[in-house]
Amino acid sequence: MSHQSTIKRITAPEIAARKGGEPIVVLTSYHAQSAALVDPHVDILMVGDSLGMVMHGLETTVPVPLDLMIAHAQAVVRGSERALVVVDMPFGSYEESPAMAFRNAARVMKETGCGAVKLEGGVQMAETIAFLTARGIPVMAHIGMTPQAVNQLGGFAARGRRQAEWARFEKDAQAVAEAGAFAMVIEAVAEGLAARITQEVPIPTIGIGASPECDGQVLVLEDMLGLSPRVPKFVKEYAELRTAVEGAVKAYARDVRARAFPAEEHTYSTLEEVPEALKRFKMSVS
Repeated sequence: MSHQSTIKRITAPEIAARKGGEPIVVLTSYHAQSAALVDPHVDILMVGDSLGMVMHGLETTVPVPLDLMIAHAQAVVRGSERALVVVDMPFGSYEESPAMAFRNAARVMKETGCGAVKLEGGVQMAETIAFLTARGIPVMAHIGMTPQAVNQLGGFAARGRRQAEWARFEKDAQAVAEAGAFAMVIEAVAEGLAARITQEVPIPTIGIGASPECDGQVLVLEDMLGLSPRVPKFVKEYAELRTAVEGAVKAYARDVRARAFPAEEHTYSTLEEVPEALKRFKMSVS
């Protein structure tokens, strides 16, 4: 969108102020075209490192490099003008130290124009979150099932299915809130646990496979549009675009092979042919 637009973007403090209010609508976006379509209807556009799996065919989010996140985030910012753009910090770009996290997060914000970054982890990342927020970088936290830790966790299984495990996740939520995160994603945890955390913390919770009691919800755009071949249990497919796209491609291939496309209306005439074409047009309407 034009940089001269008068539309004011939603900010991280505005999202933080939505705690307990109107639910916050969040969808992922990885390029300018989808951002432009989604932007008028959501509060946050999440440039998730899930783009590695959705857009680049990776098995997990772990291999996604920082440069790739920046390139996609730049496109999303260019394609949108209203929603807060939050960019995932990819694995290996923030865990080593708060100073390292700041250098990379500052680069993301400077090179993309996004409004905040997101990083995974609870108690162990509280110091880093406090370091970033004290230096002007809004941080969204991410607790529960953390995809970047898939190799340590042994898979993408839901977390907190036993109440005896709840205390650790509650501590994670309290730690990131106290450290200054303006909101937190809670992914793939027991519904009761997500609802309880939402009641306990003073910042908005954004659920994905969590609870309707969360302060907002997020889904991967391609999942909810029915474009993904497989989706987690927590996804509701609001369309079946995979079938529609396959049908359109088959129809296109059929027309090309039958030489039915391109037709005359899809081709350009020479300049010498234009007067004759105009003459035929005038005769047809007289």
